[in-house]
Amino acid sequence: MTRAQPTSQPAATSRATSATGALARQGFQDPSRAQTLLDDPAVTTLVGDSRDALVGALRTTADPDLALLSLVRLAEALTGDGRDRGPAGDLGRALREDPAGRDRLLHVLGASSALGDHLVSHPQDWRRAVGASRHTAEELVAVMTDAVRDLPTDKAHDAIRATYRRELLAITALDMTSDDPLMTLPDTARSLADLAAAALEAAHVVACAETEGSESVRLSVIGMGKCGGRELNYVSDVDVIFVCEPADEGVEPGSPEEMEAMRVGTQVASALMRACASSTAEGSLWPVDAALRPEGKNGPLVRTVASHLHYYQRWAKTWEFQALLKARHVAGDAELSRRYLDAVTPLVWEASSRDNFVEDVQAMRRRVEQHVPAKEADRQLKLGPGGLRDVEFSVQLLQLVHGRLDPSLRSGTTLEALATLARGGYVGRDDAAVLDEAYRLLRSLEHRIQVYRLRRIHLMPTAEAELRRLGRSLHLDGDPATVVVKEWQRRAREVRRLHERLFYRPLLSAVARLSASEGRLTPEAAGDRLAALGFRDPRGALRHLEALTEGLSRRAAIQRTLLPVMLGWFADGADPDAGLLSFRKVSEELGTTHWYLKMLRDEGSAAQRLAHVLSSSRFASELLERTPHAVAVLGDDVGLTPRSLQSLRTVMRSAAQRKDTPEDAMLAVRGVRRHELFRVAVADLVGLLPLADVGEALTAITSATLEIALETAVHKVEMELREPLGTRLLVVGMGRLGGSELGYSSDADVMFVHEPEEGTPHDEAELQRRATAVVQELRRLTAWGGPEPAVGVDADLRPEGKSGPLVRSLESYRTYYERWALTWERQALLRARPVAGDAGLGERFVALVDPHRYPDGGLGATQLRDIRKLKARMESERLPRGADRRTHLKLGTGGLSDVEWTVQVIQLQHGHDVPALRTTGTLPAIEAARAAGLLADDEANLLTEAWGSASHLRNAGMLWRGRPVESVTTDARDADGIARIIGRGPGEGGLLVDTYLRIARQARVVVDRRFYAHEE
Repeated sequence: MTRAQPTSQPAATSRATSATGALARQGFQDPSRAQTLLDDPAVTTLVGDSRDALVGALRTTADPDLALLSLVRLAEALTGDGRDRGPAGDLGRALREDPAGRDRLLHVLGASSALGDHLVSHPQDWRRAVGASRHTAEELVAVMTDAVRDLPTDKAHDAIRATYRRELLAITALDMTSDDPLMTLPDTARSLADLAAAALEAAHVVACAETEGSESVRLSVIGMGKCGGRELNYVSDVDVIFVCEPADEGVEPGSPEEMEAMRVGTQVASALMRACASSTAEGSLWPVDAALRPEGKNGPLVRTVASHLHYYQRWAKTWEFQALLKARHVAGDAELSRRYLDAVTPLVWEASSRDNFVEDVQAMRRRVEQHVPAKEADRQLKLGPGGLRDVEFSVQLLQLVHGRLDPSLRSGTTLEALATLARGGYVGRDDAAVLDEAYRLLRSLEHRIQVYRLRRIHLMPTAEAELRRLGRSLHLDGDPATVVVKEWQRRAREVRRLHERLFYRPLLSAVARLSASEGRLTPEAAGDRLAALGFRDPRGALRHLEALTEGLSRRAAIQRTLLPVMLGWFADGADPDAGLLSFRKVSEELGTTHWYLKMLRDEGSAAQRLAHVLSSSRFASELLERTPHAVAVLGDDVGLTPRSLQSLRTVMRSAAQRKDTPEDAMLAVRGVRRHELFRVAVADLVGLLPLADVGEALTAITSATLEIALETAVHKVEMELREPLGTRLLVVGMGRLGGSELGYSSDADVMFVHEPEEGTPHDEAELQRRATAVVQELRRLTAWGGPEPAVGVDADLRPEGKSGPLVRSLESYRTYYERWALTWERQALLRARPVAGDAGLGERFVALVDPHRYPDGGLGATQLRDIRKLKARMESERLPRGADRRTHLKLGTGGLSDVEWTVQVIQLQHGHDVPALRTTGTLPAIEAARAAGLLADDEANLLTEAWGSASHLRNAGMLWRGRPVESVTTDARDADGIARIIGRGPGEGGLLVDTYLRIARQARVVVDRRFYAHEE
């Protein structure tokens, strides 16, 4: 015996190791602890010789370790001090003799630690899990209300909670033992909603019992959200609206008796909310949220039917009607609920015909996107991209659009509504099936995450153990932790595409030959949907879709792939009708070009950028319609980088040299110009070019155009003369051209200079005539009619203005500026910069004018007074008739002229002594003045902001309308389009005027101080 004893210990150890290994293979993560628990007397007494059957049953639960631990705790709770084993014996018999009941209990214990805790506190409730059956809504109401009748308030509150969780055991048991939990999801969600409604009914009974005078009122509880839609999750706020009426039907509206009834009704409703939400020894159920009521949390808690109806008819927004899609009676006076629903439900289906429907829809879409905390976005099941809210929003939006004419769509349950939309052809059957499966998985994940601790949470877990439990609860094969994440991500990606697949693609089925599985919208239904997207001419849009997608060609097939996505992008723009029309024109022009549709299909953001540009800018659309091949710049960001001045000159010169006549040469040059203007406009619209870069790019395009126009004009005149011109020519940029600050609507302010070449045999008069002929030809060529924005060459800033010669020799300029130049002409020279022609002549011209624009000693008092007088006269005389001085972007208060003249006075005064001020650009001059201490930091900031704001608005106005905009618009549609271009969100156009006035008003204070020398 003593010799044999040492060999028995390794044998025992071996058996223990073998047992724990077997448990590990059965899915236990801590097999040693599981072995200890299985050997616990509480378990051995329960199962006797059925231990292997118990282990086999535990193996199929979501978390075998948790299920076993909770079973031990339950057994200990049943035996108490160990003297009464009757209740435990009943449980043991159920575990041994009722395999289905055993599985239901163990699956609850393996899925929810919170329900395990409940069973420990209420061990007798195990029978509800073992014998779980699905109660009807009426049966649940009876169970819940019977539990609270005739109890004092505090005990009634405990009873609501305990009874609720007992019934929750049954729902969870059926859910967790379902062979296909995704298929039975609607039953689970419906039971959860019915249980919540029954709890509200019980809470109403308790509230009436504790509220004095409750018999004098009728109160109904309208379920909203998931509770109203009978698709509740395990833990959620329960959204409600309260309706109240005096019990005496003879009470007059607005009378003191009605006001008293509302006071009592408010007390009953408040007591009902406390009955569910307050914490007791039994915990709490969930918050009852009445924030969806009229006026939200600022409105009265209860209202009469008439008061509700008045609000919805007068003030309700579209989202409030969207919320009412799910409204149903859940507790209280059922007849009063019927009256309420009869009154407000018809308004729900009229919402899509409201004037502000499109704007509200856009606002709802923004709300969906904005409610995602950044740090949770990639784990959100509810609010994240591809989450539950995406599905629910799209289904509800389709219901609002089409339910007006089709009553079959008026369901408050998401999956029922989706199925009906598919049956009606509003959604493709294949798409609806994919979305249905994705929604079921997302909701099932949400359910299992919440039931574990009975907490309101919508985030995918990250811990390995939690993911394993989640995957096992859905019966996923392989590595459940890995598979569940992959399945979730795959489904989320499908849902993320839902808006294009669910909302836009069926529009094509109304006009194109698609497969039968796509469903087919009627023209009327398609028109309704396009109108809901913001298309003002749905019939026209349908015609465009038909033209683009008809036929069996490869081109039509690619368009049918592109357009479901692009329709959404067009709809995101301020003018989707114009965008779709322009897209049709460009597509018809380039349809046979092999690279066009391929680029849109394959080049990432090209199609999205094109839709954005065409629906945002008439200017860019018209450029593209005239030069369709310019669409190639959309292929990548490199294509949107503006060309350098040298590159522009090379390309334009090459295009001109291939033509035989000056007119054809300039047509080619202007074709290049259109292409480059489109490049800059697109880069601006998609946010790749800041304002200063836009000005430099547009200036370079105009400068290169003038350069090649000058060369072409010289060549023509020389051909006519049959000899060299005999004089050098220079184009000097003035105004915004000289400052490299051109906008889309800016003219090219210029002066022309010539200088006789050495040894020329011709006299000054002849050379002047020849130079004038060249300049006139240049102006003819640039103004000559063509299919693109003309180059407006304006030479009015030359000496003597329109009365002076069009071109002067360098010596003539010298004489004029030394003898006769007025102060305003010297001021104009601050922006003078050579932009085309002879470079050496340009240097000599700059040397000539520098002493006049940066005079030694600055401005005299008389000169300063002249400038101020001229500015004042401009403000009073040049403002267009009917224009508002406050909002005119150039000549108005705090506008471009105010800022530029203020800065130019500083340059005239100090440019001789401060070299940094010798710049032709406004913003560089402001920065130089700041650095030199001539402007305070706040003054420089205000002037910069005002100049940038006005310049940006002018550019945005031209982009949006395709023609110049000189004042801040008050037209709502124009304001919305312009606001989007400058970076504001949809619906924020109304802020343009107030924002600009604030900026301009602050800048004018600086102008008064620095330009007019007004003391504050």
